[in-house]
Amino acid sequence: MDSLLLTKGIFPRDFLNKTADYILSVQLEDGSIPWFTDGKLDPWDHTEAAMGLSITGHYPEAEKAYDWLRQQQLEDGSWFANYQDGKPLYSDKRETNFVAYVATGVWHHYLITQDTAFLEKNWSMVNSAIQFVLRQQSPTGEIYWAVMEQGQPEKDALITGCSSVLKSLECAILIAEALNKNVEPWHEAWQQLGQALKYHPENFDRTWESKDRFSMDWFYPILAGVFRGQEARDRLQKFWDKFVRKDMGCVCVSDQPWVTIAESCELTMALLAAGEKKKATQLYSWLHNWRDSDGGYWTGYQYAEDVIWPEEKTAWTAGAILLAADALTEHTAASRLFLESSLNIRPEVELPETEEALAAVNN
Repeated sequence: MDSLLLTKGIFPRDFLNKTADYILSVQLEDGSIPWFTDGKLDPWDHTEAAMGLSITGHYPEAEKAYDWLRQQQLEDGSWFANYQDGKPLYSDKRETNFVAYVATGVWHHYLITQDTAFLEKNWSMVNSAIQFVLRQQSPTGEIYWAVMEQGQPEKDALITGCSSVLKSLECAILIAEALNKNVEPWHEAWQQLGQALKYHPENFDRTWESKDRFSMDWFYPILAGVFRGQEARDRLQKFWDKFVRKDMGCVCVSDQPWVTIAESCELTMALLAAGEKKKATQLYSWLHNWRDSDGGYWTGYQYAEDVIWPEEKTAWTAGAILLAADALTEHTAASRLFLESSLNIRPEVELPETEEALAAVNN
């Protein structure tokens, strides 16, 4: 198949059920979902694949994935960055956006199933994960990207990672509200993080080279609700030609000839969030060139060499395909999760420029 044009109310169930079956073929008996058979996993991608299972009605298997996370959670609320065969692969770091993403997955599953018992069962896990992440928030609002083996944070932040955390924190707040839990400090933490992302790009990439070559830094703030409406459309238009390759998809990095399917799915949702449905539909229609006969999708395509690279079909790519399809067709009650935000970033208060102005404010 060269293309697949989706619209509201028409979810190609038979076509995409095969993609869910691919995720199921990778999932282990303990509930963990590695990248591919005999591969490693990380908590973020494990959750992305589980969300694909929820969309396609595989509720017990999705819940088993969250059971695995609950069982593996460390005492401080975190998870290691990588696991192999259901066990930690390295213990050198714990990445904050990986830890926070469980809240997005749990809320997503609840939106589809309306199973309050599922929320209650996983509240302690979500609460502990978010508490861990917020302990890594800097005084200027951004979330440090990782905590190293000895417990010290790496004091720099990523735009993409913090955008993902912002969405996860919003989902955690919604979970708390559904369960009548008081998490008022989380609201202020969300505001501080949102303001850092919107108004203070200098807070990110301070100790390494800028990540603005990466397409996710371009569109993830839109998925997180940092930029909306015309602001979001202007942002997408500004760098469209830098990152999008016609009839193929979105590149991972602007200076490399490598289209990646998961990023293209996420850009599809960012376009929908910005009201660019025609572009979203067209972009998503290109991605099925990279579908294999078993329903899985190759991670990427290197167009300069005209080769699939790497030669792997990741379960999280399949999850992203299903999330974008749901967003395009509004198939489930979670279809708008990444298209809108229930919270609003406050306008930044500008500091007075003169001593006289400062005195006026204080008086």
